Amino acid sequence: MEHSSPRKPHLSSLPLDSENKASEFHPFSTSPPHMLAFHLAWLSLFSCFFSTFSIPPLIPIMRQNLNLSAADVGAAGTAAFVGSIFSRLAMGPVCDLVGPRIASAALSLITAPIVLATAFISSPTSFILVRFLIGFCLANFVANQFWMSSLFSTSVVGLANGFAAGWANMGAGVAQLTMPLLYSFVKSFNVPENTAWRVIFVVPATFQAITAIMVLIYGQELPCKDSIKVSNKPKESFLRLLFNGLMNYRGWILGLIYGCCFGVEMTMDNIVAQYFYYRFGVNLQVAGTIAACFGLTNWFARPMGGVVSDQMAKLFGVRGRLWGLWAVLTVAGLLCVLMGRANSVGGSIGVMCMFSVFVQAASGLTFGIVPFVSKRSLGVISGMTGSGGTVGAVVTQMLLFSGDKFSTQTSISVMGLMMIICTLPISLIYFPQWGGMFCTPNETSIDEEDYSLLV
Repeated sequence: MEHSSPRKPHLSSLPLDSENKASEFHPFSTSPPHMLAFHLAWLSLFSCFFSTFSIPPLIPIMRQNLNLSAADVGAAGTAAFVGSIFSRLAMGPVCDLVGPRIASAALSLITAPIVLATAFISSPTSFILVRFLIGFCLANFVANQFWMSSLFSTSVVGLANGFAAGWANMGAGVAQLTMPLLYSFVKSFNVPENTAWRVIFVVPATFQAITAIMVLIYGQELPCKDSIKVSNKPKESFLRLLFNGLMNYRGWILGLIYGCCFGVEMTMDNIVAQYFYYRFGVNLQVAGTIAACFGLTNWFARPMGGVVSDQMAKLFGVRGRLWGLWAVLTVAGLLCVLMGRANSVGGSIGVMCMFSVFVQAASGLTFGIVPFVSKRSLGVISGMTGSGGTVGAVVTQMLLFSGDKFSTQTSISVMGLMMIICTLPISLIYFPQWGGMFCTPNETSIDEEDYSLLV
């Protein structure tokens, strides 16, 4: 279900397809409505990632002031991801109902005060609760990908989704880099340590609120009012859209795959600064800078995944998108295993950077497939896949990085093995129109408008 903006639409400077979706993508253009919406979408999601991952680089300081145990830190990391699971799953149907612009802005405005509340936590319980509630803002990701799929045609949708999410995910890396610097800056004015880290949370909270207001004022969900495709079939109810999406087995597989790439990426964002701080003995600022390198590769890595997906589709169709996803995610898993076995700080950083490129590219490749699963229930499928990413983060955090059952380096290697094993279900995805990894398309023609359930 698609929605038009109530305001007067802008004329596009880009070539359009029959549905008025842009058939070209120019990431450094700000022309309305397509490219302006792109920049608003990624910037809004960037602020949400910045907010969510503004806490991890400060945990070594917060642990002392709040008397946090290792179990408390692990529980809080898990809570942050749990908070985004159900919100992401709910965000898909909400986008189907009210459109991605309103859904995105409303969520950011609701969660911005919670980010500010970080300054007032005083116990392990309140620390865990705030991290849980802040995790809700990551549901903005679903609105981001839904919005891009509504504005860009299938020939460039992988590229658009990759850039929109990739640039947004850099918010995690920027937070890892800037929050320790902001803390040091405030502390340089002889502000007590327990006050310095609290004061700086006004920055992510304000940033998130400002971007949400910009989305409401300047965003447009569709290129023009007549872009809704006219159909002779009656409109389906919300429950029917939800049922169609949940019954599509491809959405569940993509959710699993996304848990093995984006879920792993979020887990690394949560633990990588502490990993280098405790294992190699670097100081807080250096640990934050190293962790930032992992997140900042999203600037090109996830968009590169979108490019690979679109190029493989030009050569081999949707089957090429599937093979590309499997290959890139498998390499990412191997590099994750290697990172856990690296014993020097330089070697570990080098492998980490290569690993970040492949795991983030795999996320871009995953959402290069999502728009082809169901046109009717696009929001539901996007929500299922997006929430799968946070489920993956919760599972890896709870199994491998909560408590002291395993050393962190061992847990990282085991996580890589899990990634490799979980790539296998990609081979089960089959599209009657386009085929699967090992299967050719069904010769029987299928009505594209009916293509929402397993045939």
